[in-house]
Amino acid sequence: MIKVGIPRALLFYYYYPLWRAFFTELDVQVVVSPETNKRILDAGLRSALGEACLPVKLFFGHVLVLSDKVDYLFVPRLISVEQKEYICPKFMGLSDMLRARLANLPPIIDTPLDVSERRGLDWPHFFEKVGSIFTSDRHLIKRAYGSALEADKNFRRLLKSGLLPPEAMDAGNGISEAAATSIASQGFLKIGLLGHPYNLYDSYISMNLIGKVRQMGASVITAASVPDDLIESQTKRLPKRLFWTLGKQMIGSALTFFENEQLDGVIYLTSFGCGPESLVGELVERWAKHRANLPFMMLTIDEHTGEAGMVTRLEAFIEMIKRRKKHENYVSAYGKPVHCC
Repeated sequence: MIKVGIPRALLFYYYYPLWRAFFTELDVQVVVSPETNKRILDAGLRSALGEACLPVKLFFGHVLVLSDKVDYLFVPRLISVEQKEYICPKFMGLSDMLRARLANLPPIIDTPLDVSERRGLDWPHFFEKVGSIFTSDRHLIKRAYGSALEADKNFRRLLKSGLLPPEAMDAGNGISEAAATSIASQGFLKIGLLGHPYNLYDSYISMNLIGKVRQMGASVITAASVPDDLIESQTKRLPKRLFWTLGKQMIGSALTFFENEQLDGVIYLTSFGCGPESLVGELVERWAKHRANLPFMMLTIDEHTGEAGMVTRLEAFIEMIKRRKKHENYVSAYGKPVHCC
């Protein structure tokens, strides 16, 4: 059986169920790189360009793990997934960077996808071109595309129900949806987590941020659960259209979080060296200041970030929220403030 490798990084957290269902229907074995560890990260740091952001460096490490285990590497050239919007240029050029920096790679499937304005590079044509690499049966390719769309639809439904992408993928692999949902809803506090999925849900480079927040007594919600139409309406408040798709999701989700009275605080996880994030993060911080009654903290990670410093900041943030909530509850009950310290 032909093996196709999919790195567990970057767009994996957006589209893996879609890709897995498509290749499985074509009778192609999907091989995913293991969860990030120090060896994988170090390999990526040695091989990628120094000025690349941490997620791209990590992608190189995951590719190296797969390179001698598969017949093909699936690194699609995603240019645009929405009309008049674009993906990060580094994402577009991943396959070129890999070929330039790494030797002895298997063939890379880097079929372009561009739904912005050009014709012939949309999703149906994209999957037709990818499928034609493995079979000449167009009916099989069409059936595989249908299966992929159904898997993606179910994945998005689970995300909107409150599950995080790893939890939604587990639910799709046979783990009870109810069991996954119960994990996601536990906690005395409710914290909104902003950040790209490839940062938030990689427990190694995020230093298990989600797990730590939950251990401190809080449930989390992320941008993955915010409806697309709400993100679209929120970003219309900008003076001009933001043409970065992923950045638009962050800003739309941030504005939604800042209006959510059920949230006790918001944490934004970003990676150093990300060009679009330097703009998006600044905008989010400015809006956060307008919501002075909602605690906000930005955490920036790179390959040098130490876990101890992050834990200290996180503990202080959560403790501040707990004291604030205790104070508000006392005032609500007795009509006067309590001086706890």
